[in-house]
Amino acid sequence: MIYHQKEASSGSSASLWCFTARFVAAEERLARSAESKGPWIAGLYEFLRFGIKQGWACLFGGLMVALLVATKLWDPAALPVPRYDALFVMAILIQAALIAMRLETLEEARVILLFHVVGTAMEIFKTSVGSWAYPEASLLRIGGAPLFAGFMYAAVGSYLARVWRLFDFRFTHHPPVWATIALSVGIYLNFFTHHFVADLRLVLFAFTALLFGRTTVHFKVWRVHRRMPLLLGFVLVSLFIWFAENIGTVTGAWLYPHQIKGWSMVPFSKLGAWLLLMIISYVMIAALNRPQRYVFETEWKDHVADPSPAGA
Repeated sequence: MIYHQKEASSGSSASLWCFTARFVAAEERLARSAESKGPWIAGLYEFLRFGIKQGWACLFGGLMVALLVATKLWDPAALPVPRYDALFVMAILIQAALIAMRLETLEEARVILLFHVVGTAMEIFKTSVGSWAYPEASLLRIGGAPLFAGFMYAAVGSYLARVWRLFDFRFTHHPPVWATIALSVGIYLNFFTHHFVADLRLVLFAFTALLFGRTTVHFKVWRVHRRMPLLLGFVLVSLFIWFAENIGTVTGAWLYPHQIKGWSMVPFSKLGAWLLLMIISYVMIAALNRPQRYVFETEWKDHVADPSPAGA
């Protein structure tokens, strides 16, 4: 109980979003009520709390997917500007609204901008070599990549930045940040170079397993931290990105070569590519947040702000 009360103070994630800060007291009353009704009700409450936190972390990404669907259902030809340009403008407006309503912090907005730049660079190259295509016309584009496409990568960065804070990530056996940066640079370069030289994807998978194989992420849903192998977390998030990508191709926002004559599911093999992209995204967020070492719950109340590196 001591730890939860401290979480609701100025150091909590809720305090950074004024919208959620308003509900801290009401949520605490609901939590106490759930606890008083026994372990089954408390467990159900924690499960629902997990889902709500995940949904909140996906705020920007969920809105972008909703826009892809909405602009497809609403005849794209009826839009006042080309669909891709409308998506870009709407993404900018969403960002401005989230910041104005304090549903997103300036730090998260900077993360989204960084991911947009990195993602757009990849999109320009990948569309130039025919890995996938954006079949509709647009004005706001560089080469074959419409500018809205960078926001799809930014949505992943936004999710990771928010989920890290919402679940108060702590780690055991986290590799040194410099090593993860070296891995992510290798992954990013391979996305380009494998078109011309040997694909080092299997080597990169091996290094990923070597670096993160022992790493456990401790995430706080409610009163205490739960734990999960970090590699499993990478796979689960990559799987949800794969689902979102299928939605994107169903709407025709972008298409793989095998989908030009008619839609079919994105190959499950793409999950590996998304896993590697997840590593890049994760490392960028980790470099900003500096992973913190997990302290056992019995010691936690004395080490709320423990600054020790996670790999210690």
